[in-house]
Amino acid sequence: MNDSQAWLTLLLAIAAEIAGTSLLKLSAGLTRPWPTVLLLVAYGCAIALVAKVVMVIPLGITYALWSGIGTLAVVLIGALAYRQFLSTNQMIGVALIAAGVVIVNLGGEAHP
Repeated sequence: MNDSQAWLTLLLAIAAEIAGTSLLKLSAGLTRPWPTVLLLVAYGCAIALVAKVVMVIPLGITYALWSGIGTLAVVLIGALAYRQFLSTNQMIGVALIAAGVVIVNLGGEAHP
């Protein structure tokens, strides 16, 4: 896998993780079969893809981007789909996460 394939795979892993996390509420505590199956498949895909990515992109960078971008997306999905809005302090925290993701990306090459 080359660098550009690794970055695309990371984006797919993030999308799968976001899909799985978004299905958690619909699964009603893992009691509804179809949302539960879909979220388990999504999480399985996310982990399998991240396992491939860390062979090219360092683990710390991979995880920082995966969790940071996933967090931002899930916050947006929570607000749009479930009407779950953040307090001012929570918004500041999420903004700091976004700033961290940007700083990690501006930090230089993905390879040591």
